[in-house]
Amino acid sequence: MVSSPSPSGDSTANDTIFGRILRGEIPCDPVYSDGQCLAFRDVQPQAPVHVLVIPRQWIPSLAEARLEDQELLGHLLLVASQVARQEGLSSWRTVINSGAEAGQTVFHLHVHVIGGRPLAWPPG
Repeated sequence: MVSSPSPSGDSTANDTIFGRILRGEIPCDPVYSDGQCLAFRDVQPQAPVHVLVIPRQWIPSLAEARLEDQELLGHLLLVASQVARQEGLSSWRTVINSGAEAGQTVFHLHVHVIGGRPLAWPPG
């Protein structure tokens, strides 16, 4: 499902699948949750461990993040690291796709935490 980016950061206007998950309209398999973000298992995992960390605040992509979002962005990365360790990983990859040409299909900023098998480089 590809959702169009919107200039609004209003989470109630977020009609992406992640917005619907945050509103409880679509179930997920959560692994972490706090007041700033939610982490859940990807429904189409690319590795034995594939977790998505999403902010509760709607930011369509990293390209649309502002300097004022720096605390939230740092929090997302720290949660990604915590989730990786919680999942038993000693090494992992974090990925943030920004824009359709980079592979972003859901226009709600998210961090992929991928691991549990050797990962090739370069990706894609």
